[in-house]
Amino acid sequence: MEKKYVKLQTSIPGPKSQELLERRNQYVPKAISNNIQSFVKKAQGAIVEDVDGNIYIDFAGAIGTLNVGHSHPRVVRALQEQASQFIHTGFNVMMYESYIKLAERLCKLAPGNFAKQAAFFNSGAEAVENAVKIARKYTKRQGIISFTRGFHGRTLMTMTMTSKVKPYKFGFGPFAPEVYKAPYPYVYRRPDGMSEEQYSKMIIEQFEQFLVSEVAPETIAAVVMEPVQGEGGFIVPDIAFVQRVREICSQYGILFVADEIQTGFARTGKYFAIEHFGVEPDLITISKSMGAGVPISGVIGRTEIMDAAEVGEIGGTYSGSPLGCRAALTVLDIIESENLNDRAEELGNRVVEKMKILAERFDCIGDVRGLGAMCAMEIVKDKQLKTPDKETVGKIVKAAGERGLLLLSAGIFSNVIRILMPLTITDEQLEEGLKILEESMESVFAIDPAL
Repeated sequence: MEKKYVKLQTSIPGPKSQELLERRNQYVPKAISNNIQSFVKKAQGAIVEDVDGNIYIDFAGAIGTLNVGHSHPRVVRALQEQASQFIHTGFNVMMYESYIKLAERLCKLAPGNFAKQAAFFNSGAEAVENAVKIARKYTKRQGIISFTRGFHGRTLMTMTMTSKVKPYKFGFGPFAPEVYKAPYPYVYRRPDGMSEEQYSKMIIEQFEQFLVSEVAPETIAAVVMEPVQGEGGFIVPDIAFVQRVREICSQYGILFVADEIQTGFARTGKYFAIEHFGVEPDLITISKSMGAGVPISGVIGRTEIMDAAEVGEIGGTYSGSPLGCRAALTVLDIIESENLNDRAEELGNRVVEKMKILAERFDCIGDVRGLGAMCAMEIVKDKQLKTPDKETVGKIVKAAGERGLLLLSAGIFSNVIRILMPLTITDEQLEEGLKILEESMESVFAIDPAL
């Protein structure tokens, strides 16, 4: 295939990247992981160029941070304008209008016909931490429920709430108390012979029993749920499960928290993925694509809940920075003006269609799934046994990088290939990227492209 966008001038990594890698290995700890052994020089939209002149198509989007693409011209202009006026005052020292504008817009966009407020922070983990603080303050309870395979961050509390032991938790204990993990649906791995409807009913029953056998609901401040599990493998729950969890939360005075760190800002075809499930959360955590690469996060919630904390009890030095607020406001403008919610649906359909074609060619693809443009395929050694195949995923991701495609894995077993391309990607760039994905799989399995 003649490539229009990808151009490889050197092997990966090239000589300049190799030189930088030596310095990186000397001065940066190995614990900071790197998906591709190369260094970026510049990036625009869905195209990235490294320091050796190699040009890639981006299907990683900085782990779901760049729904509006790299260096969107409108975001760049907004940041330049803001930096020329003032960079930082600390909202808790001297306020600025962009913070208020952003809070107002997000409160109006968030689901729920009730009064809302929003508070801003720096990272996704920090947003989840603060949602926990707010929930505990409001309910006067301590318990927090998250779900198996969920990912919420790397801080002490969010690491505790996260399921995947390696690399996120191993050796870092003891963990925060009063955190419990409930079952979450995984339709692909349901018991043999069980229908999806029967499986959904079973998982709901397990959640109800969990509140009897594991923890009393009267002690729980909040249930924190990813509407689609991200790091867990792009697992989409069924509507009945999500709605039943919401009902139980309402019954016992438990706050329902939607963790939209990776799913928000048009990724699934809506501003918030929870909108697909007909559920109104009490709190929503947001970050990643919110700032188009500028660190910013937030919590949106019912006014009476958000106002439970007293003056000075939440916040931070850089929380809701002027640059972050201006970037986020511009992101919302871009989503609206460029119809990115509709675009996400269109892109997702194309990716899933291609993945299903690949599944006919490659026996290793056990499942294809997704919501909007949050798409994935699960790689297994045996379709009947559904044995996870982490090694093959690693080879495919590496082969893709060597061919000019930035790609990510996911899943509790690290056996899922996830697609998080910018929603501003062109049709031609998408098709070229999908073709490289196919070529990468052919190379791993030594399959003749003509077959």
